[in-house]
This record gives sequence, C-alpha cells and structure tokens, in this order.
Amino acid sequence: MRCNKQKNSEAPGSIQRTPGVQKTQMMKKEKKIAVYCASSTQIDNCYFSDARRLGQLMAEAGVTLINGAGNMGLMAESANGCLEKGGKAIGIIPSFMIKEGWCHDGMTEIIETADMHERQSKMAELNDAGIFLPGGCGTFAELMELITWKQLGLYLNPIVLLNTNGYFDALLNMMRQAIAQNFMRPVHADIWCVAPTPEVALQMALETPKWDTSIRRFAKI
Repeated sequence: MRCNKQKNSEAPGSIQRTPGVQKTQMMKKEKKIAVYCASSTQIDNCYFSDARRLGQLMAEAGVTLINGAGNMGLMAESANGCLEKGGKAIGIIPSFMIKEGWCHDGMTEIIETADMHERQSKMAELNDAGIFLPGGCGTFAELMELITWKQLGLYLNPIVLLNTNGYFDALLNMMRQAIAQNFMRPVHADIWCVAPTPEVALQMALETPKWDTSIRRFAKI
C-alpha cells in the first residue's frame, strides 16, 4: 500500500490550523529534531519505552519530530509517541521503501526522496539537532556520517546519543580508542553528547550550542 503524502484534516497526525493566530506566534521558529533509530521489532521493551517517551516529550515541548517514516520498530514507536500527544511528525523516506510498504501512514507529512543519500541529506538539512537511539547498521551509518560532517564543519547542530541500556558503550569506547591512537583529535569528542534518559537527551538537543565552522581547521591530524 502506497504511503499518502497528502493528508486530509481528519487524518491522524494532521495539522489543525486555528484562524486568527497572531503574527508573532506564526513567526516563532519551529524547532525540529531528527530521531535516528532502528526499525527492528525483535528488541527489548526498554528500547521501545524510551523511543515512545522521547516522542511524547518532543510533542509536549512543541518540537517537531523528523524520522525515516518507518512503520515498524523504534521509528514507528517514536513517531506514535509524538502523534498521540498532538505533536507533529515528519517522515523522510526513499521511494523504494514506500513501494515495499514500509512507510508509516500516520505521519503529519511525508517527504519522498529518490534514494538513501538524499534522505540523509534532507534529514540533516531540516533538523536543529539529531538524537540517535539504538539501531543497527543503518543507524550506525547515519551517525558516522553526521559525525564526519560535523568534524568537517558541514553540519553544526547538536548530536545526542540516547544510551538506553548502555547500548552505545562499546561504540563510545571505540571512539575513545580512535582519539587515544591519534586517528581523531581530543576536541572531536565534543562533537557528540551522551544522554542516559529521553528527558536528558531532549534537553541536550535543545540546549547544546551549535558547532562552529572554525572546527574545520582541526580536521587534519
């Protein structure tokens, strides 16, 4: 079944426009946070709980959730948590995934891309921060690419790892080893933040200062 890119006013997650909204409210910048995570359904319930909680917190804070529009796993769980609290959830998904029936039909908005590369680029372009939940190869690839872009000054927003159940501990040890053996500089450890809970993850995403393009001069070791 093809995922609908146009939503009517009664569809789940659709945006309700209120007549007479003050101009100052309309001009206020809307915060958008990309949530990167797994589509697997065969994982411990603690990961689902944190994903849903993060989506709920984002809706309560008036923050728009952006994800890969998947209809399974933590992608669906985070979006559903946001939507059930009246929040806005934007899904960015390649055409082939829509054809496979992997698209979440309840998203507020769907942005269809030609391929995975365009999807990653669009997610980075639209967000004010990225929060990474546990995931597999796809999530790792997205994380490493965003870290690389930030190291090169091409992406400047906060990168937060929600370390549910210590999932990212091994990866963080690997990154520390890369720094210890001079494959990265110590300053590059500031590219990402690590949060123990959804509450802290959202706070870090909203409060961590943006990176500066001057960091590019440290890219070369």
